[in-house]
Amino acid sequence: MNRKSKRIGARQALICTLSALMTVVASGQTPSAVLPDDKAVEKRVNALLDRMTLEEKIGQLSQLFLFGPSKQVDDALAKGQLGSLLFVTDPARINSLQRIAVEKSRLHIPLIFGFDVIHGFRTIFPVPIAMAASWDPSMVSAAQAIAAKEASSVGINWTFAPMVDIARDPRWGRIVEGAGEDPWLGSAMAAAQVRGFQGEYIGSPDHVLACMKHFAGYGAAEGGRDYDASNISETLLWNVYLRPFHAAVEAGVGSAMSAYMDLNDVPATGNRWLLHDVLRGDWRFQGFVVSDANAVKSLVVHGFAKDLPDAAVLALDAGVDMEMAIGTTAYSQNLAAAISSGKVTVQQIEEADRAVLGMKVRLGLFEHPYVDEARAARALATPEHRTAARVAAERSAVLLRNEGRLLPLGKTAYAKIAVVGPLADSQVDTLGSWAFNEDLTETVTVLAGLRNKAGSQAQLTFAPGVEISRKFPSPFAQLSRSKPPAPWTPEQAKDELRKAVDLAGSSDLTILVLGETQQMSGESASRESLALPGNEEQLLEAVAATGKPVVLVLLNGRPLDIRWAAQHIPAILEAWYPGTQGGNAIANLLFGDAVPGGKLPVTWPRDSGQVPIYYAHNTTQGPESQGKRYWDEESTPLYPFGYGLSYTTFTFSNLHVSQPQFRIGQTAEVTADVENTGPSTADEVPQIYIHQQYGSTSRPVRELKGFERITLAAHEKKTVHFSLGSKELSYWSAAKKAWVEEPARFDVWVGADSQATLHGSFTITQ
Repeated sequence: MNRKSKRIGARQALICTLSALMTVVASGQTPSAVLPDDKAVEKRVNALLDRMTLEEKIGQLSQLFLFGPSKQVDDALAKGQLGSLLFVTDPARINSLQRIAVEKSRLHIPLIFGFDVIHGFRTIFPVPIAMAASWDPSMVSAAQAIAAKEASSVGINWTFAPMVDIARDPRWGRIVEGAGEDPWLGSAMAAAQVRGFQGEYIGSPDHVLACMKHFAGYGAAEGGRDYDASNISETLLWNVYLRPFHAAVEAGVGSAMSAYMDLNDVPATGNRWLLHDVLRGDWRFQGFVVSDANAVKSLVVHGFAKDLPDAAVLALDAGVDMEMAIGTTAYSQNLAAAISSGKVTVQQIEEADRAVLGMKVRLGLFEHPYVDEARAARALATPEHRTAARVAAERSAVLLRNEGRLLPLGKTAYAKIAVVGPLADSQVDTLGSWAFNEDLTETVTVLAGLRNKAGSQAQLTFAPGVEISRKFPSPFAQLSRSKPPAPWTPEQAKDELRKAVDLAGSSDLTILVLGETQQMSGESASRESLALPGNEEQLLEAVAATGKPVVLVLLNGRPLDIRWAAQHIPAILEAWYPGTQGGNAIANLLFGDAVPGGKLPVTWPRDSGQVPIYYAHNTTQGPESQGKRYWDEESTPLYPFGYGLSYTTFTFSNLHVSQPQFRIGQTAEVTADVENTGPSTADEVPQIYIHQQYGSTSRPVRELKGFERITLAAHEKKTVHFSLGSKELSYWSAAKKAWVEEPARFDVWVGADSQATLHGSFTITQ
């Protein structure tokens, strides 16, 4: 075994050790609580409801943001007229507010405290789209268990995650919060996150209540414009957009958040078919529904409700149990009058209360309403959490290009290394959006990580080259813990660009770190263009023109237009927003102490003119010209869904279907061999795709139906196994208005991405 193989083998052993560590962390460090019995919960809630006044019952259905002291909030708590608060993270403040609710209110009903723990609390993991790129649900579950442990230690009981919206338009800013374009991958990531946040059951020690969002269809916003309407066909709604939500429900998610937008002209927050018929009727969801912020009030803006009293009635009738709002809620202001006028019944109020109060019972808040403030400090200072974050970032990165095997870099191969780019030494932009409670000083930038790795073996010099910013500032800018510096003057901009190019020209290698700032991705962060922001493209081409080797590292939350780079830059690593330990992870990847194994969870377009573009499209007229739908640009992606390179190579062979012909309701096993044909240990993600050749409706050319991330030593071969049964082969037929599994002939492929060529077939009979 050569030295490189030994080093990578040791690295894989460390990953195995950390997997075991994550399992311990995920399981919690305190004795297991008693799982509440359903009948006992119901009895306790009914006893409470029998004693509650109407004002107290309505109060439990209200949740308010709290950013500072508020006499209005304190008074509502003392009267038992508020059910939840969000955005309070100081454990002493949480205890203070909880004491008012528990010790001063008549019935001593505790609050539930919510917070946006999206991809970490104190320790920030890679953003959700990055973790989806790991194609490793067990790692994702362990990461969210760590996030839950840290959040619960300060008194947070409830996170507004996972976001499981399918997103097929990368212009939409919130694509960064989800798992990309595919319902099978999205479902796996949804279930993994629910298990990570909630543990074995709701109320598990050191865990929090999860909340699937945004129910439903938010990711299909027209034009990729945040908050705009979604018009989704029946086929796509059932087969694509709803599937990850159903997976979260099957995983036991305890709460759901209604979405902002119109869904086929009926706002999601007032959509009784969605919240009542589908969620509670078809899926038997047992948790409670909370609105997105001010979404109930926005029913008036939509032109759906006449006024705020009407909005409160429509939302409650649709199935929204709790209203999240800033200032006051429409529920608290209007539901009592709606009962008096007969528009709402007390029974409707009580049904919503049963869902909310039942969850508080299951979480153990009545027995343990307060947080141990001393323990909180200890829980947040856990080195193992940072190690887990680094491994997660390593497993989430996707190697897009590596011409001439430029990567991995030799530690002594380059005496002078230039690190260039506006994001290379930005801690806040290493974290990505939806990071609010981090310790920014702990964040390792790319520059810091490279310096940690290179030590005295290479001279590293940094230049930002350009500055980038949004044209219209983010409405969330005031929540950032890092304030932007004063903008450069035109003369300074020219000088900084020249310095960066000169530095690249005088160095042996340039590591160019480009992408988007934290506030260019996330909520209210949609883009018209996918081009590199500002003058980054100019910097990219100028650095490449020096003729020195260049490695491009991307920090971003969506695919970007890198057509030029894909032809001229030899090595491109998609690192996303990698989190607290991002710089160390990237350094390990670039220098070969970790091997890239991530795969794209989205189809990567050439530019925004191709959007929407996704692999699971239907076969239409002239399939032979599919790649030539435009006369001015190819209509194929720059990189396909599921794509990702490694420092080694893999081959797929011997695809076998156990039953070439079988009946509806039966299951076939599909196997294939995967061999590491290169010199080093690395990960591959075998993926299985199917195509139903005919049926009651047209079916996508390919659909992902399974995957597995595996580790193979040099020249090791492994047989992977997949099952194809009713779960994989059935779909919603718009023609039959039902879920169907049909007699038909199917294609099947197994390979490394959605363009896999190893092919087989089978037939299903009646």
